[in-house]
Formats: sequence, C-alpha cells, structure tokens
Amino acid sequence: MFLSKLFRERTDSNYNTTHVNVVLSFLYQASVEEKYAKELLSLSKKVCGHSEMNTLKRSLDMLKLQTEQVSLSHLQLAQNMREEAKKLEDFKEKQKEARKKIEQQMDALHKQRSSQYKKTMDSKKTYDQKCRDKEEADQNVNRNTNTNNTKHMEKLYQQNVTTLGKIRDDWIKEHIKACEVFEKQSVERINFLRNTVWTHLNQLSQQCVTSDELYEEVRKSLEQCDIQEDIEHFVNLRQTGDKPPVPVVYENFYSGQKSPTGAPSFRMPPPVNRRGPLPVPAQNSNGMFALFVFKYSALSK
Repeated sequence: MFLSKLFRERTDSNYNTTHVNVVLSFLYQASVEEKYAKELLSLSKKVCGHSEMNTLKRSLDMLKLQTEQVSLSHLQLAQNMREEAKKLEDFKEKQKEARKKIEQQMDALHKQRSSQYKKTMDSKKTYDQKCRDKEEADQNVNRNTNTNNTKHMEKLYQQNVTTLGKIRDDWIKEHIKACEVFEKQSVERINFLRNTVWTHLNQLSQQCVTSDELYEEVRKSLEQCDIQEDIEHFVNLRQTGDKPPVPVVYENFYSGQKSPTGAPSFRMPPPVNRRGPLPVPAQNSNGMFALFVFKYSALSK
C-alpha cells in the first residue's frame, strides 16, 4: 500500500469520526444553550416581587433585568458555537478540494504507469519468445531467419522499459509531493481542530464570567437593600395619622356624665436602631409594626 494512500485513508477516517463528532458536539451544545436561554428569558418576564416596595423591589427588579441579560448572553454563546461548527465544515471542504486535485493527478499517473507497465511486460514477453525462436533457428541450417525480428523486438522492449522508467520517476515525484501535501494537511487539520476546541472552551469560560458579572450587579443591589428603611417606608405610606384614636368611655344615660375610666394610657416605645449586616436581618423590627398598629393603617381597618 502506497504511503499517499495511507495518508488519504487516515485523513478520511479522521474527518469521518473525530471531525464529525466535534461538529455534532458543538451543534448539540448550541441547541442546549439556546433552549436554556429561551427558558431563562421566559422566566425573566414573569412578575417577581410586584407586591414589594422600596429597596427590596429595586433589588428584585435588578434580578429580573440581569436574568434577561444572562439569557441573551447564552443566546449569543449558542450562535458562536454554530459559527465555530461552520468554520470546521468550511475548513474540511477546503482541504477536501485541495486533496481532490492531488488525488486526480496521482490517479492519472497511476493509470499511465499501469498501462505502460503492461505494455512493457507484453513487449518483454514477445522479445523473450523471439529470442527463443532465434536460438532454435540457430540450431538449423538457415541461421538468419529471425534475426531482424528479434532485433526489432529487442529495440521495442528497450524503448518500453525506458518510457516506463520515466513514468516511474514522474510517479515517484508526484507520490512524494502528494505525501508532503497530505502531511501538511494533517498538521493543519490537527492544529485547526485543537485551536477550535480551545476557542470553544474559552467561550464556555467567558460565559461563566459574564453570568457572574451580571449577577454581581444583583448582589450589589441586595447590599443596598435596607430592611429598616423598607419597613419605615411601608409604615409611612400606609399610615392614617400619628396619634391613636381616643379611647371609648362609658357614658351614663341618666346622668349624661362620662366615666373617667377608659383604656390604659399608651406610651410610645423608644426608637431602636435595627440596621444589621447582610444577609441576616436584625431581629428587633417589631417596634415599627407596633407603631404602625397605633398609626392605624387604612389596610387594617
């Protein structure tokens, strides 16, 4: 088996196995990324925290926004994967065309060599037969019967051998050239495939970095979420006054005088600082709600 044929078969085998599997892997991952991105985009459109207010609402709105951005980045990643798969296919077709030209030249030389080899062997066979006929004639009285025919076949045989030698030399040169081309293509194929996979992994890593950067914006917003401020905002928004209603007293129907007795006196609790570090909130926020009770929210009536 010729070395050029070995190179060709190895290249075809690699393209039909490794190359195809890598392309299919890219396309499948692109499909997965696209499906995940669409699901994430749909999730970001859903209402989240619509009943919240102030700093917590801003944080939840930021979550929705950044979730949408993450989904778009996954869509872009899917598109990049498909582009890398297409580059592999284009590279394969480019090498295939270049290899096809070399193969056609080698096939033509091989057919020419085979034809000339057959022609040379036929002339050798005829020449050998003429020589045997001449030897038999030499043993007879008429010694010059087949001499001219023998010399003619000898000359024809020598010409065929010379022509076959030239064709063989050309064939060897083309064979070496084909091997060099196929070896160069193998080097380019391995290098291109390696770089493509490297780029693919960089894209996956970059997606992780991008997602983390987007989610970091949400974390920064959560750090600005002030629990005490949100509670005070809610109380101030819903309150109907800053004093509790007067107590209901007993009125004597006959005397028309009001009883001095009534509800016990009310005393406002002292203000307490409730700002605590994330993520554990302060546990003493009941004071504001107690104040809210006496401010009588419209919702509580």
